[in-house]
Amino acid sequence: METINDLTYKVIGAAYKVHRVLGPGLLENAYKECLYYLLARDGIFVEKEKSLPLIFEEVKLEAGYRIDLFVENKVVVEIKAVESFTDVHMAQVLTYMKLSGSAIGLLLNFNVADMKKGIKRMII
Repeated sequence: METINDLTYKVIGAAYKVHRVLGPGLLENAYKECLYYLLARDGIFVEKEKSLPLIFEEVKLEAGYRIDLFVENKVVVEIKAVESFTDVHMAQVLTYMKLSGSAIGLLLNFNVADMKKGIKRMII
């Protein structure tokens, strides 16, 4: 059985490959599509633009929240192409993790020279 660490390792490995081939400077959607393709090709269950309802006072509301990639119903992956991460980016991932019931999230910024500096692994 694959552990959550194995799964995040595969996602990060695929992110490195996408970054190595495309480099920085593209729109987030380009990175998302390529990462989605690589993960799905490798037999990993991944949902793109997964809609998340907001539960408020026991009522399910469609508030327009969408996870960039949701991997194996366990890992939230939020993709950015920004100068640097901000508190808002991290809060966004934490919110998606809470709404999805996921304990782990990856915030990936492809607008970096070295992909290592564009990875933030978050756990709740």
